[in-house]
Amino acid sequence: MKRESAGGVRGWRPATEEALYGPSGFYRRPEGPAGHFRTSVHASPLFAGAVARLLCLVDEALAHPAELAFVDMGAGRGELVTGVLKALPAEVASRARGYAVERAARPAGLDHRIEWLPAPPPDVTGLLFANEWLDNVPLDVAEVDAEGTARLVLVREDGTESLGEPVAGAEAEWLARWWPLTGTPDSQLLFPDAPDSRLQLPDAPDAPLPLPDAPDDPLPPPEAPDGLLPAEDVPRPTEDLRPPAEGLQGPAEGLPVTTQGLRAEIGLPRDAAWAAAVASLGRGLAVAVDYAHFAGARPPFGTLTGFKDGRETAPVPDGSCDITAHVALDACALPGARLLSQREALGALGVSGERPSLALASTDPTAYVRALAGAGEAAELTARGGLGDFGWLLQPVGIPDPLPGGERPST
Repeated sequence: MKRESAGGVRGWRPATEEALYGPSGFYRRPEGPAGHFRTSVHASPLFAGAVARLLCLVDEALAHPAELAFVDMGAGRGELVTGVLKALPAEVASRARGYAVERAARPAGLDHRIEWLPAPPPDVTGLLFANEWLDNVPLDVAEVDAEGTARLVLVREDGTESLGEPVAGAEAEWLARWWPLTGTPDSQLLFPDAPDSRLQLPDAPDAPLPLPDAPDDPLPPPEAPDGLLPAEDVPRPTEDLRPPAEGLQGPAEGLPVTTQGLRAEIGLPRDAAWAAAVASLGRGLAVAVDYAHFAGARPPFGTLTGFKDGRETAPVPDGSCDITAHVALDACALPGARLLSQREALGALGVSGERPSLALASTDPTAYVRALAGAGEAAELTARGGLGDFGWLLQPVGIPDPLPGGERPST
């Protein structure tokens, strides 16, 4: 499919690749991602502590290997891997080795135990953790024209868009299976509003909604993006990984339906990126954490947006802002995966937003204040309508699913 044309017009995927990861790209700026938005990692050290506990559970499932890897995908400036290594018990820490996978340069002063890499190391044993990584894997955008044809959206460096060639081939198959552009009634949109794409500073995003079934016909394997191991075979999930839909409606009978202007983000590159990351594990657990949507009620106009200086902005592919879109985590899932919310996952890992007992205030005021602050941070990480609604995709590799609790989907 055509991706570029004369006059600097190209598809969103190559435009985003250059804007984020090119020589002058957004993720190579000296301030790093934390200068523009914060994730769960930046919200509280409780998050790194919970991931460290998950790494210990993986260690147990692996029967305590001589070397235990923690692979931080899209490591930013190494905040998560640093926090995880610091939070590990001494015996586990003595066997742990950290890998930060990031295209930007290694920051000064990073723990010497952390290896800085442009791609995940092959055949490691341990935990691969991708916190808000998939949302920045570039993808193309499709929009339906006046004749009802889904076309590739082209964009200039200033953000001006136009429609290009019809979507075809594997990308058209992906849309048909995972994001059908079937239209909504003219008189009302019966889909939930698309949530904000990032935890803004200081505001939290709206909740991504868990939504229902998708077809289960297999697609041909997509190509892995540059810098990742090739995914020769990307099987599709064989069980329903979506939580039940709540309060969703179908098109109202008798109302005219239009498709013009509907948009979708074609998630094939994310499917391939996740499959390649999982394939890099010899044994262990791979986890992807992101704001997500699910088949059955995708946002009708997509989620592509920009972030700069802590605020949402127009997605302009000139390197000045982050460009991000929500993740179709159900499309990324491989057989044996489990989907649950961050609220469920962190709850299973001991992160609770419960306030400490008032009795502690009279016996140990300092401990009470400290516990109260921790409860506030935990509440933010698990909040409904905020970070707690992020999706966690768990993919065991050669071990049983080590995370207790959480709602397991029916098969």
